[in-house]
Amino acid sequence: MSEAASGVWGLICPGSLKEVARARRWTRDVLRGHPCVDDAELVVSELGTNALTHTAGDALRVMLTVTEGRVAVAVTDSGGRPEGPRVTEATEEAIHGRGLSIVMVLASRLAVTGGEAGRTVTAELLC
Repeated sequence: MSEAASGVWGLICPGSLKEVARARRWTRDVLRGHPCVDDAELVVSELGTNALTHTAGDALRVMLTVTEGRVAVAVTDSGGRPEGPRVTEATEEAIHGRGLSIVMVLASRLAVTGGEAGRTVTAELLC
């Protein structure tokens, strides 16, 4: 894929944490050769893991939107929780709690839409 190639791709996986690896591989395949491939793969991994860990976890939905100089990664969860994603301050010893912070560093913009029935977190990467 060249940097200027545009398009929209979607993937729906069962709600199992092992499906996050599938979503990462799919992201690499879709964005092969694109300058944002590594960052997009990491964002899919972090947001996908959060979507399955912190919600009902029935399914993982990933959408990649590629336009010139930009990749938007949108991950939709299954809902089930009244509160939305939040950034936490992980301790040095903590194993979890850094995912959304990592995404915020990589993304030029982060948006959360939806509610208890399902939320979409979209990270916009500039390439």
